[in-house]
Amino acid sequence: QVQLVESGGGLVQAGGSLRLSCAASGSAFSLNVMAWHRQAPGNQRELVAQITSGGSTRYADSVKGRFTISRDNAKNTLFLQMNSLKPEDTAVYYCRASPYLVGGPNHWGQGTQVTVSG
Repeated sequence: QVQLVESGGGLVQAGGSLRLSCAASGSAFSLNVMAWHRQAPGNQRELVAQITSGGSTRYADSVKGRFTISRDNAKNTLFLQMNSLKPEDTAVYYCRASPYLVGGPNHWGQGTQVTVSG
């Protein structure tokens, strides 16, 4: 059983920083690929950043150079360091875990709100 619990969201001014964490439980197989997604009101959920257990990363163009995804495999924890935040980064941020890069099964956390004031 995979469980994901996000933390670290909050209210920040534009230009500020936040660090999100996702505490995960489950097998190494189930946690092979981990990612952050976000969903703003009225928008579809979108991929923000993804990282494999081997450390390969992928970012949405909108966050490249500002966000950094990382993971601590020993502690089963995923991080998202967000710098130079913009009002358009405001969304609920979700942690996801999957065994594979493509396809499921996907496991999701409950989400954490990030609000960037302009």
